Amino acid sequence: MDSFSSPSSGSPPQQISPQMVMDQVRHQLAAAYAEQLLDTVSEKCFEKCITKPGSSLSGSESSCVSRCVDRYIEATGIVARALSRQS
Repeated sequence: MDSFSSPSSGSPPQQISPQMVMDQVRHQLAAAYAEQLLDTVSEKCFEKCITKPGSSLSGSESSCVSRCVDRYIEATGIVARALSRQS
C-alpha cells in the first residue's frame, strides 16, 4: 500500500480538495520565490556595495545596501504588477 491510498493509523482517510492542493502549491511557490529573492538581492547588493568585506559595514556600504535592496524590491513589484495585468 502506498501513502496516498490508505492512512497508516487506521483512521478514516481525509478528503483533500483541489482548493487545498492549490493553496499548498501557492504557499510553496511563494516561499520558494521569497527565498530566491533574498538570495538574489543578497548576492547582487553585496557585489555592488561591499568593497572591503570585514566585521562590520561602513556608513556608505550600509546606505548603499539599503538603497539597493529598496530598488530591487520596487522593481520586482513593478514587474509583478505588469505580469498580473497581462494574465
